[in-house]
Amino acid sequence: MTRTTATDKVAGILGPVVVIAMILIVWQWYATQSGLGADVLPSPSRVWEQGWAARADLWANAIPTLRATLIGFALSLLVGFLLSVLLDTSNIVRRSVMPVLVVTQTLPLIVIAPLMILWFGFELLPKVLLVAFVTFFPITVSLVEGYASADRDAETLLRSMGAGSARIFRSLRFPSAMPYFFAGLRIAITYAVVAAIFAEYAGASEGLGIYMQLAKNSFRTDLVLAAVAVSALLTLILFGFTYVVERLTIPWLRLYRRAQVSP
Repeated sequence: MTRTTATDKVAGILGPVVVIAMILIVWQWYATQSGLGADVLPSPSRVWEQGWAARADLWANAIPTLRATLIGFALSLLVGFLLSVLLDTSNIVRRSVMPVLVVTQTLPLIVIAPLMILWFGFELLPKVLLVAFVTFFPITVSLVEGYASADRDAETLLRSMGAGSARIFRSLRFPSAMPYFFAGLRIAITYAVVAAIFAEYAGASEGLGIYMQLAKNSFRTDLVLAAVAVSALLTLILFGFTYVVERLTIPWLRLYRRAQVSP
């Protein structure tokens, strides 16, 4: 590893920590000096104190949100993969179906979420469906772009050796799409928790979304922000987990990138 790479890694870790610390310091100063009440702008220290005191309730409501997120995201992966294979079959199929998929992403969640609750009730199913609906598109598009990045000469060579479309897809096109897939996966995962909370906010009996709503109605802004912090933490954990999965499934990509930055 070169010194530049090591420095970049340290900066990549310390940089966000410093920025977040500065934001918290400014927030703490303004909250204490502005004269605004804790029901309007609680300080970070109060959010931490009250959030820690309510940690049992926060944890109890985080579990349903995380469950809906994970199941919905698993469904999104399945749907995204199947759609990407369908779109990869021919240019005609891709040109016919892709505009429809784009249109689905223009539908406002503020309308879709209540409809999901109306159609499927207040249980787990509407949350799962909304998470899948929000997150499948980046996964689908990234896979399709990844398939298209496969080396044409390698594909021609495989065909000359008698490989069929299924073998070419399995041996060349799918592996070539993996770096693109994980890029899309990281985009999608940032929306997953938010989608689950939005569905809960539209109608649920438990979860961070309903917890935020109840705290807001009680003018407990500190608990609302504590729940927001928990949702952000869940998103960061899931986001970081994508890198773990990437290293385990395609370790060659890390070696390739390291070779690219080496002198």
